[in-house]
Amino acid sequence: MAQVKVTETVLRDGHQSLIATRMRTDDMLPICKKLDQVGFWSLEVWGGATFDACVRFLKEDPWQRLRALRQALPNTRLQMLLRGQNLLGYRHYSDDVVERFVERAAANGIDVFRIFDALNDLRNLEVAIRAVKQAGKHAQGAICYTTSPVHDIDTFTALARDMAAMGCDSIAIKDMAGLLTPAACAELVDALRQSVELPIHIHSHATAGLADMCQLKGVEHGAFAIDTAISAFANGASHPATESMVAALRDTEYDTGLDLELLQEIGAYFHEVRKKYHQFESEFTGLDTRVQVNQVPGGMISNLTNQLREQGELKRINEVLEEIPRVREDLGFPPLVTPTSQIVGTQAVLNVITGERYKTITNEVKLYLQGHYGRPPGPLNELIRQQAIGDEPAIDCRPADLLKPEMHSLEESIGELAESVEDVLTYAMFPELGEQFLQQRREGTLQPEPLSPPKQDNPDICGTSPTEFNITLHGETYHIKVTGSGHRYQQQRPFYLTVDGVPEEILVETLDEIITPPLSGAAPATQAVAPSGKGSTRPKATAPGHVTTSMPGTIVDILVKEGDTVAAGDPLFITEAMKMETEVQAPIAGTISAIHIEKGDSVNPDETLIEIS
Repeated sequence: MAQVKVTETVLRDGHQSLIATRMRTDDMLPICKKLDQVGFWSLEVWGGATFDACVRFLKEDPWQRLRALRQALPNTRLQMLLRGQNLLGYRHYSDDVVERFVERAAANGIDVFRIFDALNDLRNLEVAIRAVKQAGKHAQGAICYTTSPVHDIDTFTALARDMAAMGCDSIAIKDMAGLLTPAACAELVDALRQSVELPIHIHSHATAGLADMCQLKGVEHGAFAIDTAISAFANGASHPATESMVAALRDTEYDTGLDLELLQEIGAYFHEVRKKYHQFESEFTGLDTRVQVNQVPGGMISNLTNQLREQGELKRINEVLEEIPRVREDLGFPPLVTPTSQIVGTQAVLNVITGERYKTITNEVKLYLQGHYGRPPGPLNELIRQQAIGDEPAIDCRPADLLKPEMHSLEESIGELAESVEDVLTYAMFPELGEQFLQQRREGTLQPEPLSPPKQDNPDICGTSPTEFNITLHGETYHIKVTGSGHRYQQQRPFYLTVDGVPEEILVETLDEIITPPLSGAAPATQAVAPSGKGSTRPKATAPGHVTTSMPGTIVDILVKEGDTVAAGDPLFITEAMKMETEVQAPIAGTISAIHIEKGDSVNPDETLIEIS
């Protein structure tokens, strides 16, 4: 047995799992020289949610990040996570976009492409694998590991054989939720090694506290490499600690050969870095065996809690985690990994928040049920399918076969804002966000979301605003609780509050504008500044024709205008929340008498957004 190889994930999955993918490039580059000296088999630096986070929150060019890391890590293979035909977005892209994206990623520095499909539908991997091989890079086929009545060892070994036949150079067991047990891992590695003559990599999240044991058993049964994260970004929803696994295997036949003291220096660096991102810390950083039931993956749990917090609904996280397995069964037991984790998770959130299962169904669920993401692993709930798409037939071909080439139209659409092919591909991944990013870059107005000062015992010392306080206005005292905030990239953004238990919204640039003077002492009571902004002036919904949304979100598109006649069920507008779009339909037939929203507005439940008379 050759020494075990290590893929280090701190620059991608480690911080995606624990601080919602918020680590900035400036905090990566200073330690790259030492990372480059370690001798990792590969260093995962790109893909997954990092592309989205760079554009959406950090206002960094993700391509420039890749080039900077390539220059700073000349001796180490750079690895990325690629979602097959979905690339790094949330829909399928045409073949020419996939081919161009892979070619550019390879040219900018990626050596190893870990390629997966959320449904394990290998038709969705064909083009990406072929493009990687054409670029002369390492194609690693990833099997999304899950447990269900329709998944077993035979399912996974058949996938591995097909991946080998497609030209993959290695196979990864992608245990994104931490579902593997030591015995299951040993059995699966044995079966895969008997089925294919390719190196087997183990990627397992530590959420349930089993990943390090799984990796040890996998190594003992012939696994070639393991994924780990430097200790400062390890465990919990992340991966086993690199230092711990190196120490565990040292002086055995599986010795990694890595320098433990050098790894400890790197760990100390990231320990300090993590403090800067405390505001993005997942609520669930410790061991949580509930994942063995709800199957929420490591990369999703921190983002899910962040998003629920922004909706003011974090208190209902347990209800959502209980609903997720039910939605998953309705949809044919898809593995929970991007984008199916978002599809299932967002629908579960809607089912809980609205108080009625499938009262609101996201566009992505409808597309999923139509077959636009691929072939579900198991049978669908036909009642839910009928409710969502009626008698519309499902497609049975490779979904991308229905897509026309897109690169030319994308280039024309973004025009002069794109200074390179990479810019066009950024726009392709996230059209509205990408265009906004490129426009702000041209104007020199890119502003990343701010980082909060480190937490201190007395919030007045560091100048942070309280999250719960009393205010006095015109002689009346109100209890205010801040439950979340809107999109930080806006100059003004909504903060969601409860006033004496009633949800409200205000639109300000910073929370400090809500109160004057700063609170101090043990009895916080102060004079309020009246909130301003369009979001605070919409009427409350009181009539059947007053159209609302089920959860806070952003208006993506408005499909009607005043004077239009609509029937009950006709689409009126589209909102985006938690990266998923929802089509809001007319509750009654009538005429559009008033529209209180514009594209890009942030909206709240119980507000009248459109009036039908």
